[in-house]
Amino acid sequence: MKPLVEIGPELDADALARYSRHLLVPGIGIEGQRRLANASVCVVGAGGLGSPVLLYLAAAGVGSITVIDHDVVDLSNLQRQVLHRTQDLGEPKALSAARAVVDLNPLIKITPLISELNDDNVVDVLSGHDLVIDGTDNFATRYLVGDTCADLGMPVVWAAVLRFDAQIATFMPEPLVAAEDATSLRDLFPMLPPPEATPSCSDAGVLGMLTGQVGSIMAGEAIKLITGAGEPLVGRVLLLDSASMRMREVPLRPRPVGAVASAPKATSAPERFDAITPAELAAQRDAVTVLDVREPGEHALGLIDGAHAIPLDEVLTWEDLGALPDGPLVVTCKLGPRARRAATHLRSLGHADLSLLSGGMVAWTEEIDPSLIRY
Repeated sequence: MKPLVEIGPELDADALARYSRHLLVPGIGIEGQRRLANASVCVVGAGGLGSPVLLYLAAAGVGSITVIDHDVVDLSNLQRQVLHRTQDLGEPKALSAARAVVDLNPLIKITPLISELNDDNVVDVLSGHDLVIDGTDNFATRYLVGDTCADLGMPVVWAAVLRFDAQIATFMPEPLVAAEDATSLRDLFPMLPPPEATPSCSDAGVLGMLTGQVGSIMAGEAIKLITGAGEPLVGRVLLLDSASMRMREVPLRPRPVGAVASAPKATSAPERFDAITPAELAAQRDAVTVLDVREPGEHALGLIDGAHAIPLDEVLTWEDLGALPDGPLVVTCKLGPRARRAATHLRSLGHADLSLLSGGMVAWTEEIDPSLIRY
Protein backbone atom coordinates (compact mmCIF):
# COMPACT_ATOMS: atom_id res chain seq x y z
CA MET A 1 0.00 0.00 0.00
CA LYS A 2 1.17 3.53 -0.78
CA PRO A 3 2.71 5.30 2.25
CA LEU A 4 0.20 7.51 4.01
CA VAL A 5 2.72 10.22 4.98
CA GLU A 6 5.26 12.16 2.97
CA ILE A 7 8.96 11.96 3.78
CA GLY A 8 9.91 14.49 6.44
CA PRO A 9 13.12 16.42 7.14
CA GLU A 10 16.52 14.82 7.60
CA LEU A 11 17.11 13.07 10.93
CA ASP A 12 19.77 14.39 13.27
CA ALA A 13 22.43 12.23 14.92
CA ASP A 14 20.37 11.63 18.08
CA ALA A 15 17.38 10.44 16.06
CA LEU A 16 19.53 8.19 13.89
CA ALA A 17 20.98 6.56 16.99
CA ARG A 18 17.60 6.23 18.73
CA TYR A 19 15.86 4.67 15.71
CA SER A 20 18.84 2.71 14.37
CA ARG A 21 17.08 -0.66 14.60
CA HIS A 22 14.25 0.65 12.41
CA LEU A 23 16.74 1.83 9.83
CA LEU A 24 17.80 -1.78 9.29
CA VAL A 25 14.25 -3.02 8.62
CA PRO A 26 13.39 -3.49 4.92
CA GLY A 27 10.40 -1.31 4.05
CA ILE A 28 11.16 1.23 6.76
CA GLY A 29 14.80 2.38 6.61
CA ILE A 30 15.70 6.06 6.75
CA GLU A 31 12.87 7.12 4.43
CA GLY A 32 10.27 5.28 6.51
CA GLN A 33 11.66 6.74 9.71
CA ARG A 34 11.41 10.23 8.23
CA ARG A 35 7.78 9.49 7.34
CA LEU A 36 7.16 8.45 10.95
CA ALA A 37 8.73 11.67 12.22
CA ASN A 38 6.49 13.61 9.84
CA ALA A 39 3.30 11.78 10.89
CA SER A 40 0.43 12.99 13.07
CA VAL A 41 -1.70 10.37 14.85
CA CYS A 42 -4.72 10.78 17.13
CA VAL A 43 -5.20 8.12 19.79
CA VAL A 44 -8.69 8.02 21.25
CA GLY A 45 -8.41 6.59 24.75
CA ALA A 46 -5.40 6.20 27.05
CA GLY A 47 -6.58 2.97 28.66
CA GLY A 48 -5.86 -0.70 28.05
CA LEU A 49 -5.36 -0.41 24.29
CA GLY A 50 -4.18 3.18 24.24
CA SER A 51 -1.35 2.45 26.69
CA PRO A 52 0.73 0.13 24.48
CA VAL A 53 -0.28 2.06 21.36
CA LEU A 54 1.04 5.32 22.78
CA LEU A 55 4.23 3.77 24.10
CA TYR A 56 5.09 2.05 20.83
CA LEU A 57 4.16 5.01 18.63
CA ALA A 58 6.37 7.24 20.76
CA ALA A 59 9.19 4.71 20.78
CA ALA A 60 8.87 4.36 17.00
CA GLY A 61 9.29 8.11 16.57
CA VAL A 62 5.86 9.20 15.39
CA GLY A 63 6.43 12.95 15.36
CA SER A 64 3.09 14.28 16.59
CA ILE A 65 0.55 12.44 18.75
CA THR A 66 -2.74 13.64 20.18
CA VAL A 67 -4.34 11.64 22.99
CA ILE A 68 -7.89 12.32 24.15
CA ASP A 69 -9.37 10.80 27.31
CA HIS A 70 -11.78 12.25 29.89
CA ASP A 71 -11.15 9.67 32.63
CA VAL A 72 -8.75 9.60 35.58
CA VAL A 73 -6.38 6.81 36.60
CA ASP A 74 -8.06 4.28 38.90
CA LEU A 75 -6.42 1.47 40.85
CA SER A 76 -8.28 -1.15 38.81
CA ASN A 77 -6.72 0.28 35.61
CA LEU A 78 -3.19 -0.72 36.56
CA GLN A 79 -3.80 -4.41 35.83
CA ARG A 80 -3.54 -3.66 32.10
CA GLN A 81 -3.02 0.09 31.47
CA VAL A 82 0.75 -0.09 31.68
CA LEU A 83 1.28 3.53 30.68
CA HIS A 84 0.18 4.66 34.15
CA ARG A 85 1.78 4.17 37.55
CA THR A 86 0.54 3.92 41.13
CA GLN A 87 1.61 7.51 41.78
CA ASP A 88 -0.70 8.61 38.94
CA LEU A 89 -3.89 7.52 40.73
CA GLY A 90 -6.54 10.22 40.45
CA GLU A 91 -4.71 12.08 37.69
CA PRO A 92 -6.32 12.57 34.25
CA LYS A 93 -5.20 9.74 32.01
CA ALA A 94 -4.36 12.10 29.17
CA LEU A 95 -1.83 13.94 31.36
CA SER A 96 -0.37 10.76 32.82
CA ALA A 97 -0.03 9.37 29.29
CA ALA A 98 1.65 12.50 27.97
CA ARG A 99 4.21 12.50 30.77
CA ALA A 100 5.07 8.83 30.20
CA VAL A 101 5.42 9.34 26.46
CA VAL A 102 7.74 12.34 26.81
CA ASP A 103 9.81 10.45 29.37
CA LEU A 104 10.22 7.68 26.82
CA ASN A 105 10.96 9.88 23.83
CA PRO A 106 11.47 13.64 24.19
CA LEU A 107 11.95 13.98 20.43
CA ILE A 108 8.23 13.68 19.73
CA LYS A 109 5.37 16.07 20.43
CA ILE A 110 2.27 14.94 22.32
CA THR A 111 -0.92 16.92 22.87
CA PRO A 112 -3.14 15.68 25.74
CA LEU A 113 -6.85 16.52 25.66
CA ILE A 114 -8.84 15.99 28.85
CA SER A 115 -12.24 15.70 27.27
CA GLU A 116 -14.91 13.25 26.22
CA LEU A 117 -15.22 12.85 22.47
CA ASN A 118 -18.71 13.93 21.39
CA ASP A 119 -20.71 15.28 18.46
CA ASP A 120 -19.65 18.84 19.22
CA ASN A 121 -15.88 18.35 19.25
CA VAL A 122 -15.16 15.22 17.23
CA VAL A 123 -14.44 16.92 13.91
CA ASP A 124 -12.13 19.51 15.49
CA VAL A 125 -10.26 16.84 17.49
CA LEU A 126 -9.72 14.36 14.65
CA SER A 127 -9.14 16.76 11.74
CA GLY A 128 -5.57 17.35 10.68
CA HIS A 129 -4.23 13.95 11.66
CA ASP A 130 -2.99 11.34 9.22
CA LEU A 131 -4.83 8.52 10.95
CA VAL A 132 -6.82 7.71 14.08
CA ILE A 133 -6.39 4.81 16.49
CA ASP A 134 -9.59 3.88 18.31
CA GLY A 135 -8.85 2.54 21.78
CA THR A 136 -12.33 3.14 23.20
CA ASP A 137 -14.50 0.56 24.97
CA ASN A 138 -18.05 1.47 23.95
CA PHE A 139 -19.90 1.31 20.67
CA ALA A 140 -21.35 4.81 20.81
CA THR A 141 -17.87 6.37 20.71
CA ARG A 142 -16.60 3.78 18.25
CA TYR A 143 -19.36 4.68 15.81
CA LEU A 144 -18.68 8.38 16.36
CA VAL A 145 -15.00 7.90 15.53
CA GLY A 146 -15.68 5.58 12.59
CA ASP A 147 -18.37 7.73 10.99
CA THR A 148 -16.37 10.94 11.38
CA CYS A 149 -13.21 9.43 9.94
CA ALA A 150 -15.19 8.06 6.99
CA ASP A 151 -16.51 11.57 6.34
CA LEU A 152 -13.03 13.08 6.70
CA GLY A 153 -11.37 10.42 4.54
CA MET A 154 -9.10 9.24 7.36
CA PRO A 155 -8.07 5.64 8.15
CA VAL A 156 -8.96 4.10 11.51
CA VAL A 157 -7.07 1.36 13.30
CA TRP A 158 -9.70 -0.34 15.47
CA ALA A 159 -9.82 -3.13 18.03
CA ALA A 160 -12.04 -4.54 20.75
CA VAL A 161 -11.05 -6.83 23.62
CA LEU A 162 -13.02 -8.81 26.18
CA ARG A 163 -11.79 -11.52 28.54
CA PHE A 164 -9.53 -13.72 26.34
CA ASP A 165 -10.76 -12.52 22.93
CA ALA A 166 -9.98 -9.68 20.56
CA GLN A 167 -10.86 -8.33 17.14
CA ILE A 168 -8.56 -6.01 15.18
CA ALA A 169 -9.06 -4.28 11.81
CA THR A 170 -7.94 -1.27 9.81
CA PHE A 171 -10.72 0.67 8.10
CA MET A 172 -9.76 2.58 4.96
CA PRO A 173 -12.10 5.16 3.43
CA GLU A 174 -12.30 6.70 0.00
CA PRO A 175 -10.28 8.21 -1.62
CA LEU A 176 -7.40 6.31 -0.02
CA VAL A 177 -8.76 3.12 -1.56
CA ALA A 178 -11.26 2.40 -4.31
CA ALA A 179 -14.94 2.57 -3.39
CA GLU A 180 -15.30 -1.19 -3.68
CA ASP A 181 -12.57 -1.63 -1.05
CA ALA A 182 -13.50 1.19 1.36
CA THR A 183 -14.72 -0.08 4.74
CA SER A 184 -15.72 1.31 8.11
CA LEU A 185 -16.91 -0.03 11.45
CA ARG A 186 -20.47 -0.11 10.11
CA ASP A 187 -19.45 -2.75 7.59
CA LEU A 188 -18.47 -4.95 10.51
CA PHE A 189 -21.31 -3.91 12.84
CA PRO A 190 -24.09 -2.31 10.75
CA MET A 191 -26.29 -1.60 13.76
CA LEU A 192 -25.63 -0.80 17.42
CA PRO A 193 -25.72 -4.03 19.45
CA PRO A 194 -27.86 -3.99 22.61
CA PRO A 195 -25.86 -3.09 25.75
CA GLU A 196 -26.39 -6.50 27.34
CA ALA A 197 -24.82 -8.17 24.28
CA THR A 198 -21.62 -6.11 24.48
CA PRO A 199 -20.44 -5.86 28.10
CA SER A 200 -17.44 -3.68 28.77
CA CYS A 201 -14.18 -4.87 30.31
CA SER A 202 -15.21 -3.24 33.58
CA ASP A 203 -18.28 -5.47 33.70
CA ALA A 204 -16.96 -8.72 32.19
CA GLY A 205 -13.20 -8.52 32.70
CA VAL A 206 -10.21 -8.77 30.40
CA LEU A 207 -6.89 -10.57 30.52
CA GLY A 208 -4.40 -7.78 31.17
CA MET A 209 -1.70 -8.94 28.79
CA LEU A 210 -4.23 -9.22 25.94
CA THR A 211 -4.51 -5.45 25.76
CA GLY A 212 -0.73 -5.25 25.40
CA GLN A 213 -0.79 -7.85 22.65
CA VAL A 214 -3.57 -6.12 20.75
CA GLY A 215 -2.28 -2.60 21.32
CA SER A 216 1.08 -3.64 19.89
CA ILE A 217 -0.67 -4.95 16.78
CA MET A 218 -2.57 -1.67 16.47
CA ALA A 219 0.66 0.33 16.70
CA GLY A 220 2.15 -1.94 14.06
CA GLU A 221 -0.81 -1.23 11.78
CA ALA A 222 -0.25 2.50 12.17
CA ILE A 223 3.46 2.17 11.38
CA LYS A 224 2.70 0.12 8.27
CA LEU A 225 0.16 2.66 7.04
CA ILE A 226 2.52 5.59 7.63
CA THR A 227 5.56 4.00 5.96
CA GLY A 228 3.91 1.78 3.35
CA ALA A 229 5.70 -1.28 4.74
CA GLY A 230 4.04 -4.68 4.89
CA GLU A 231 0.37 -5.49 4.45
CA PRO A 232 -2.08 -3.83 6.85
CA LEU A 233 -5.34 -5.39 8.04
CA VAL A 234 -7.39 -3.77 5.31
CA GLY A 235 -10.40 -5.75 4.11
CA ARG A 236 -10.02 -8.33 6.83
CA VAL A 237 -10.60 -8.69 10.57
CA LEU A 238 -8.09 -10.49 12.76
CA LEU A 239 -9.69 -12.63 15.47
CA LEU A 240 -7.47 -13.51 18.42
CA ASP A 241 -8.26 -16.11 21.07
CA SER A 242 -5.54 -15.79 23.70
CA ALA A 243 -6.93 -18.66 25.79
CA SER A 244 -6.00 -21.15 23.07
CA MET A 245 -3.44 -18.81 21.44
CA ARG A 246 -5.06 -19.14 18.04
CA MET A 247 -5.57 -16.49 15.39
CA ARG A 248 -7.75 -16.46 12.32
CA GLU A 249 -9.10 -13.81 10.01
CA VAL A 250 -12.35 -13.15 8.21
CA PRO A 251 -12.80 -10.99 5.11
CA LEU A 252 -14.52 -7.63 5.41
CA ARG A 253 -16.25 -6.03 2.45
CA PRO A 254 -18.32 -2.85 2.14
CA ARG A 255 -22.05 -3.16 2.75
CA PRO A 256 -24.28 -3.00 -0.30
CA VAL A 257 -25.73 0.46 -0.84
CA GLY A 258 -28.91 0.84 1.23
CA ALA A 259 -28.17 -2.21 3.39
CA VAL A 260 -28.71 -0.37 6.67
CA ALA A 261 -31.96 1.22 5.53
CA SER A 262 -33.34 -2.16 4.48
CA ALA A 263 -32.16 -4.02 7.57
CA PRO A 264 -35.04 -5.70 9.41
CA LYS A 265 -36.35 -3.81 12.41
CA ALA A 266 -36.57 -5.38 15.83
CA THR A 267 -39.83 -7.24 16.27
CA SER A 268 -40.23 -6.20 19.91
CA ALA A 269 -39.03 -3.50 22.25
CA PRO A 270 -36.32 -4.31 24.80
CA GLU A 271 -37.53 -5.79 28.06
CA ARG A 272 -38.32 -3.18 30.70
CA PHE A 273 -37.64 -3.79 34.38
CA ASP A 274 -38.24 -1.78 37.51
CA ALA A 275 -35.12 -0.41 39.18
CA ILE A 276 -34.47 -0.42 42.90
CA THR A 277 -31.84 1.84 44.47
CA PRO A 278 -29.29 0.50 46.95
CA ALA A 279 -31.00 2.45 49.76
CA GLU A 280 -34.39 1.00 48.88
CA LEU A 281 -32.96 -2.53 48.75
CA ALA A 282 -31.24 -2.07 52.12
CA ALA A 283 -34.53 -0.93 53.67
CA GLN A 284 -36.44 -3.99 52.47
CA ARG A 285 -33.61 -6.51 52.43
CA ASP A 286 -35.51 -9.17 54.43
CA ALA A 287 -38.50 -9.04 52.10
CA VAL A 288 -36.73 -9.74 48.79
CA THR A 289 -34.38 -12.31 47.27
CA VAL A 290 -31.15 -11.02 45.72
CA LEU A 291 -29.61 -12.86 42.79
CA ASP A 292 -26.00 -11.90 42.01
CA VAL A 293 -25.03 -13.12 38.53
CA ARG A 294 -21.37 -12.09 38.56
CA GLU A 295 -18.53 -14.58 38.14
CA PRO A 296 -17.18 -16.61 41.11
CA GLY A 297 -14.03 -14.50 41.25
CA GLU A 298 -16.17 -11.40 41.63
CA HIS A 299 -18.36 -13.08 44.25
CA ALA A 300 -15.21 -13.70 46.28
CA LEU A 301 -14.71 -9.93 46.52
CA GLY A 302 -17.92 -9.56 48.51
CA LEU A 303 -21.68 -10.14 48.36
CA ILE A 304 -24.84 -8.57 49.66
CA ASP A 305 -25.72 -10.57 52.78
CA GLY A 306 -27.87 -13.56 51.89
CA ALA A 307 -27.57 -13.10 48.14
CA HIS A 308 -27.77 -16.12 45.82
CA ALA A 309 -24.42 -16.08 44.00
CA ILE A 310 -25.01 -17.79 40.65
CA PRO A 311 -23.05 -16.84 37.49
CA LEU A 312 -24.99 -15.56 34.50
CA ASP A 313 -24.02 -18.47 32.24
CA GLU A 314 -25.57 -20.91 34.70
CA VAL A 315 -28.74 -18.84 35.08
CA LEU A 316 -29.18 -18.80 31.30
CA THR A 317 -29.29 -22.61 31.26
CA TRP A 318 -32.26 -22.79 33.65
CA GLU A 319 -35.44 -24.22 32.23
CA ASP A 320 -37.56 -23.40 35.28
CA LEU A 321 -37.49 -21.25 38.43
CA GLY A 322 -36.89 -24.10 40.86
CA ALA A 323 -33.55 -22.72 42.06
CA LEU A 324 -35.17 -19.55 43.40
CA PRO A 325 -37.61 -19.01 46.25
CA ASP A 326 -41.00 -17.46 45.54
CA GLY A 327 -41.51 -13.73 45.95
CA PRO A 328 -39.86 -10.49 44.82
CA LEU A 329 -36.45 -10.85 43.19
CA VAL A 330 -33.71 -8.26 42.73
CA VAL A 331 -31.03 -9.15 40.16
CA THR A 332 -27.60 -7.56 40.26
CA CYS A 333 -24.14 -7.77 38.70
CA LYS A 334 -21.26 -5.30 38.74
CA LEU A 335 -22.97 -2.54 36.76
CA GLY A 336 -26.15 -3.84 35.14
CA PRO A 337 -25.85 -5.47 31.67
CA ARG A 338 -25.49 -9.03 32.93
CA ALA A 339 -28.31 -8.55 35.42
CA ARG A 340 -30.57 -7.41 32.59
CA ARG A 341 -29.76 -10.51 30.54
CA ALA A 342 -30.51 -12.74 33.51
CA ALA A 343 -33.76 -10.91 34.27
CA THR A 344 -34.88 -11.22 30.66
CA HIS A 345 -34.37 -14.98 30.81
CA LEU A 346 -36.11 -15.31 34.18
CA ARG A 347 -39.09 -13.36 32.90
CA SER A 348 -39.31 -15.73 29.94
CA LEU A 349 -39.53 -18.58 32.46
CA GLY A 350 -42.48 -16.89 34.12
CA HIS A 351 -41.03 -14.82 36.98
CA ALA A 352 -43.41 -11.89 37.39
CA ASP A 353 -41.80 -9.84 40.19
CA LEU A 354 -38.36 -8.78 38.98
CA SER A 355 -36.30 -5.64 39.47
CA LEU A 356 -32.70 -4.61 38.84
CA LEU A 357 -30.36 -3.07 41.38
CA SER A 358 -29.66 0.42 40.07
CA GLY A 359 -25.92 0.85 39.57
CA GLY A 360 -25.23 -2.77 40.48
CA MET A 361 -22.65 -3.78 43.06
CA VAL A 362 -20.58 -0.68 42.35
CA ALA A 363 -23.41 1.48 43.65
CA TRP A 364 -24.09 -0.87 46.59
CA THR A 365 -20.44 -0.71 47.62
CA GLU A 366 -20.29 3.08 47.34
CA GLU A 367 -23.62 3.82 49.04
CA ILE A 368 -24.29 0.98 51.49
CA ASP A 369 -21.31 -1.26 52.23
CA PRO A 370 -17.89 0.33 51.64
CA SER A 371 -16.25 -2.71 53.30
CA LEU A 372 -16.68 -4.58 50.00
CA ILE A 373 -13.81 -4.42 47.53
CA ARG A 374 -14.31 -1.87 44.77
CA TYR A 375 -13.01 -3.11 41.43
